[in-house]
Order: sequence, then structure tokens, then C-alpha cells
Amino acid sequence: MATYAIGDIQGCYDELMELLDLIDFNDSDQLWLAGDLVNRGRQSIEVLRFVYQLGDRVKCVLGNHDLHLLALHYGTTRDKRNATLQQVLEAPDRDELMNWLRFQPLLVDDESLGYVMTHAGIPHIWSLGKARKRAKEVEQILQSDDAREFFNHMYGNKPDSWHNHLEGWVRLRVITNYFTRMRFITPSGQLEFHGNGEVDKAPSGFIPWFEARRASPLPRKQIFGHWAALMGETGKPDCIALDTGCVWGYGLRAMRLEDQAITQIACHAYHTESI
Repeated sequence: MATYAIGDIQGCYDELMELLDLIDFNDSDQLWLAGDLVNRGRQSIEVLRFVYQLGDRVKCVLGNHDLHLLALHYGTTRDKRNATLQQVLEAPDRDELMNWLRFQPLLVDDESLGYVMTHAGIPHIWSLGKARKRAKEVEQILQSDDAREFFNHMYGNKPDSWHNHLEGWVRLRVITNYFTRMRFITPSGQLEFHGNGEVDKAPSGFIPWFEARRASPLPRKQIFGHWAALMGETGKPDCIALDTGCVWGYGLRAMRLEDQAITQIACHAYHTESI
């Protein structure tokens, strides 16, 4: 049995199937997915259906595009820039898939394997224990009858820094932003939401989150996606980037957790159809 972690799929179903064939993924193997299953690519519904039918063979964290799909499902946003998600919203199994999606976590932690996975990373201002607790706060709301109200308050860049005294929806919003939107950060933990390019193009006063000195060392290696411009490189052996920009015409990457062996395929075409 092997465990494979894969970065942002974003609707690139054909490439996902090719990658799984290449690594000889079989019924005894496990799959870890770093979020953003959907959007921009043309086959979001196929990706969702495939991952859903894997059952307990898959561990998947929510990414910002997955959360946006859920917000569309609940009718709390009507953003028209996401034509590739319409196939999901019109699918006969939409309700079943969306109910499954909202029960996926923000953080997966496996002590025996020695990895923790989130979509965008874990900020240096939180220990692993605090990160688990804060992820659970959002997960409990998503899995409750208050999910629709959460999506009414999810969007926004403020607050852009964590404070222990934060309460209510603003607290849940900033937790969500750290786990699903983080790229550049200040030493004090302030987030920046406009920069998404190479690490040497950090906005003034900000650094890549994985270069910030941690207040408490993590006892696990981190797996994350979200930042395609990194092309899988952080320069940090304990911070492993898996998004290699398949939807932008680059590649889709899998890492076998047991030995960190990398397998990557080239994307067949530039897939993105939305902003």
C-alpha cells in the first residue's frame, strides 16, 4: 500500500487519470488531495464524482475554489466569472456531491506518516495544535445548519491578521483565509492577498509564508497547494508544494509520502476558461 499526495487538480480530470495510471494507483493505495478540486478546468464534475466514489481511500482538504463552489451552491454569491462550475450546479447529483464536499476538512494530520496537509499552508504564528483547533472551528460550522450563513460572511480580506480576541464571523473568515488563501505574510502574521507570483516578487514588507520563522516548530512536514507560481519548489525540505499549474498548461504532480518520490505529467493544453 502506498499513499500519494496530489496538488491542485482544478477540473483537469484527464490529466488526473493519466497521472494515476502512471503511478499504478490501485485499490490498496490511499490518495491525499491538497484542495482546489474544481474550477478553471473543464471537467470539474468528473473530478468530483471520481474523488467522491473513492470513499475512505481519499483524504481531501478544502481549497478556496472548493469553498467558492459551495458558496455558489448555497446561493450566497452569484459571481458569473466561473462558467466551468455551471456543470456542477446543473448536475443531477449536485446535492449529494456538495454535501460530501462541505464535510471535507481544512487540515489533515497524520502522525504515523509524519505529514500535515492544508490547501495554502499553516501560518508560522500557530503551532500544530492551535492550527488543528482553528481548522475545527470552521469545519464545525461548515458541517452544521449554519453553513449557508458562513458563506454569507466568508468573502473579504479583513481582518488580515490573527488576534486571539477575534469572535464570530470575522474570526472564521480570517482562519479560512490563512488555510486557503495565504501566500505572502509579515513576521507579525499579516496576510497580503494580491501577490501570487514568484517568491522574489514579494510585496514590500512581506515574505513567503514558509520562509517566516515559526514561533513553534511543526512536528510534521507540510504539504500544500494553492501557489502554482512556485512550480513545486520552496527550498524548504519540510514544506512541500504540490501545485505545479496543470490548469495553466504546466503539469500535475504526485508525491508518494512513504519516500517522497515525485511523479509528474505534462498538461495537454491550457485549460482555464475563467478569471
